[in-house]
Amino acid sequence: MSSPSHVAETPITDRNELVATLASGEKPKAQWRIGTEHEKFGFRLDDLRPPTFDGERGIEALLTGLTRFGWTPVQENERTIALLRDNASVTLEPAGQLELSGAALESIHQTCVETGTHLNEVAQVAAELGLGFLGMGFQPKWTREEMPWMPKGRYRIMRDYMPKVGSLGLDMMTRTCTVQVNLDYATEADMVKKFRVSLALQPIATALFADSPFTEGKPNGYLSYRSHIWTDTDADRTGMLDFVFEDGFGYERYVDYLLDVPMYFSYRDGVYHDASGQSFRDFMVGKLPVLPGQLPTLRDWSDHMTTAFPEVRLKKYLEMRGADGGPWARLCALPAFWVGLLYDDAALDAAWDLVRDFSLVERHALRDGVPKHALNLPFRGGTVRDLAAEALKIAVAGLKRRAARNADGQDESHFLDVLQEIVASGITPAERKLALYHGEWNQSVDPVFKQFAY
Repeated sequence: MSSPSHVAETPITDRNELVATLASGEKPKAQWRIGTEHEKFGFRLDDLRPPTFDGERGIEALLTGLTRFGWTPVQENERTIALLRDNASVTLEPAGQLELSGAALESIHQTCVETGTHLNEVAQVAAELGLGFLGMGFQPKWTREEMPWMPKGRYRIMRDYMPKVGSLGLDMMTRTCTVQVNLDYATEADMVKKFRVSLALQPIATALFADSPFTEGKPNGYLSYRSHIWTDTDADRTGMLDFVFEDGFGYERYVDYLLDVPMYFSYRDGVYHDASGQSFRDFMVGKLPVLPGQLPTLRDWSDHMTTAFPEVRLKKYLEMRGADGGPWARLCALPAFWVGLLYDDAALDAAWDLVRDFSLVERHALRDGVPKHALNLPFRGGTVRDLAAEALKIAVAGLKRRAARNADGQDESHFLDVLQEIVASGITPAERKLALYHGEWNQSVDPVFKQFAY
């Protein structure tokens, strides 16, 4: 979830301006970049509890400690709630999950260096505070009530609104972590093709990265419970966006979708105004109840775009949102997977050939079945494992053709090795942890905080 945007306070007077915002994301292929984001759970080493915001061992103390590495603090109500450095940011999810929003980089090699540098910096400061960090899709031990809340205005508004529209929204806010990648497009037609391919294949990423099998210390019956949570969070702003596959889809249709997504807030003069459930269309004509007579700005629109949570999200780039958080190797593998599929023309064509005849029913069956069954979900006489193997084959070939090499001459395809191993074994990260839980962990999740911490 984002912090307040830094877009200019330019009033919006016409729907076409909203369409133009999406079109302004178009870039020639030479300027395509890779932006990787990942979240992780903090825990206290002595009792495994999540750290609060305040206190000598709190999240704010961690953020303050990270400033030694050249990060600039961002404050809200005189409290440090984020950090900025070199076009990257460190931000907080509602319960203090720490998120790195990486810079727009040219290669997966650079992305993996950025991720590793960040994790090393966090580890140094966290060790001094008696804290650790864990990469998984869902908090394995603590209840919703035991999770802290960060002092950010937008989270207060969302916290009040979520129970009105779904039963799991507060779990989404406080107990989930993801890794995602943000990728560019050249034209509207390129955006449409990439959107369709990535939306159809998003359940494959969910299956490969499935790593959230525990709730409150017990198996929850899912392999990606994080993914399941989105099915009962807020139907107005989540899901598979069937209209993306309809004839005529483009920037205008996506803007219309966003205009139908209920608002959360408007951020004005350092204050979050609660507009939850209200209409951006009303805002466009000066009839927003919370700000009567006022018109939205491009900043309001930028903020509003971040409050839709579909499986793939369009802003000035496409966001892949289907994967559980995990260890360093999988944080590098996620962008490699999607770059391999979407940034090479032949790979994109092959990926489109793989999914183009999926029916609406099949796309939904994949989305709905993968959280529980992952690679074992039946599909067209085979399983999702078969689909994943084919998608990985296409992605590897795409990365090899990209031929973005590091100093040792390696291309980016080796970042997919960890996913190749998952497909070869047929065993997801969640299933590995379940085997440990029922075996050497003696039906306790506590060892996960030691064996799988960064």
